[in-house]
Amino acid sequence: MDSPDTAPSTPPSSLANSPPTGQWPLTDSKKPNVVVIFADQISAPLLHIHNAASPIKTPHIDALAARSTVFSSAYCAAPLCAPSRSSLCTGQLPTKIGAWDNASPLGCDVPTYAHYLRREGYETVLAGKMHFIGEQLHGFEERLTSDIYPGDFGWSVNWDQPDRRLEWYHNTSSINQAGPCIRSNQLDFDEEVMFKSTRYLYAAARRKPSDRPFCLTVSLTHPHDPYTIHKKYWDRYENQDIPMPDVNIPDEDQDPHSTRLLHVEGLTEEKPPDEAILRARQAYFGAVSYVDDNVGRILEVLRECGLDENTIVIFSADHGDMLGERGLWYKMSWFEGSARVPLLISYPQRFTNKTIPQNVSSLDLLPTLVDLVGGSIDSRLPLDGNSLLPYLESANGLDITNDTVYGEYAGEGTIAPLMMIRRGPWKFVTCPVDPPQLFNLRADPKELQNLATSQTPEIRNVLTSFVKEAHERWNFTKIHDEVLRSQRSRRVCWDALTRGRFESWDYQPKEEAREKYIRSNVPLDELELRARYPPVDHLGHELPRGKAKGVAGSYNQ
Repeated sequence: MDSPDTAPSTPPSSLANSPPTGQWPLTDSKKPNVVVIFADQISAPLLHIHNAASPIKTPHIDALAARSTVFSSAYCAAPLCAPSRSSLCTGQLPTKIGAWDNASPLGCDVPTYAHYLRREGYETVLAGKMHFIGEQLHGFEERLTSDIYPGDFGWSVNWDQPDRRLEWYHNTSSINQAGPCIRSNQLDFDEEVMFKSTRYLYAAARRKPSDRPFCLTVSLTHPHDPYTIHKKYWDRYENQDIPMPDVNIPDEDQDPHSTRLLHVEGLTEEKPPDEAILRARQAYFGAVSYVDDNVGRILEVLRECGLDENTIVIFSADHGDMLGERGLWYKMSWFEGSARVPLLISYPQRFTNKTIPQNVSSLDLLPTLVDLVGGSIDSRLPLDGNSLLPYLESANGLDITNDTVYGEYAGEGTIAPLMMIRRGPWKFVTCPVDPPQLFNLRADPKELQNLATSQTPEIRNVLTSFVKEAHERWNFTKIHDEVLRSQRSRRVCWDALTRGRFESWDYQPKEEAREKYIRSNVPLDELELRARYPPVDHLGHELPRGKAKGVAGSYNQ
């Protein structure tokens, strides 16, 4: 049996070309820093890096892509915030960790990429959204901000009342009220995330070279609805033609899950007018440009501090946004706009720029990060993701044959487990209460023709194979019972916790103002030299970047 501190003796069966983890015997002094940047609800098919005709301006993401391995067919494990994030952090599918909806807790005994990198000597730091429920660190040594969303059971789904629209569900207000703003909840949050992230990087640059490498996760809430953005970004698209959604499906022709989503989102009773749809899309485009500027800001700080040469940069998202395509908005479906995510991995010192067309999953992030830092994974623990290192090291990835992705959804909008298999050109979606869906995305990228009704023998064989695989892989009755039990338990707990004195589970960042800026416990001249970057000697001559005297200033002395 493998030791807990060694890599598996054989690669995962689902990716036979994957090397064992821990293959790079890097010393701490040589280990790269890591910066992981997440956007929230960013639609991969709309990005310029995947769609040359896209009207969205993203020069910084485009520049990062030119220095990255770009995965053009990456998918989330669940098209909803908290389940997707729990899965990408742990490398496990939602059914393995009970990540059903936006109020499902992640067990504190489930290893995340923060645990694994911290075990390898990294300082693991999180700034921004991760939508953890209950325990709020999950291996991160420090959180620089609180979360934007509640970390409690208040947003639990109720399949016992499937037709009831809960008050926190998405609705048409985000669309009808779309437009420019000066401030919003989301701008307040992301500006705090960016300030504290860049402040952390400046502090990291002033550390001694012998200090631990860092893994900083910067998780923005834009371009998640509400569809409003600062006028500066709204105006970037003011004199530009904003395209309407490309695919329109009449309500009577919608598949059953999409029909439920229309009800959940309040779109059955109220259809947004075209003018509101255009405003919502313009605001969304502006919000993506806002994310892009923040990506550029992070990259600029890395460059000016000399950290860029030894820092791995990853850019991705938790899920997408339909943005009116097929009449749908937000996420919660397995259509491309909702399920596909961007995934860029940049480390030019080791990997050349290329585009990988094979299907990959956000579950692959954890094993990839562990491989990149020369770490090891306990092979006795469950893991659904596969390391992407073989793709990174290959010329074009075409010699790697595995490209199967699994997805699982049990949140609002469905009333039974809704599962997806993506393999080659095929996407198969199955749910016990709905007819199956089968699309050939190579021939039908807009998913207009459900081939599950085809009588062509070759296609019938493909469908039969997928149906058989799904029923062998998932015990739908058991999963359905587990979801209901979790929902009912959380409702009981939440009902009790909201009575009497309420104790929030939301994270309170720890910041010691008495150890910032100028204080009497450090000689003034010494403190100012420690705070200055690049470092200088007593005559003001610039010293090599590695000669920083240690951190002082706004972060902590």
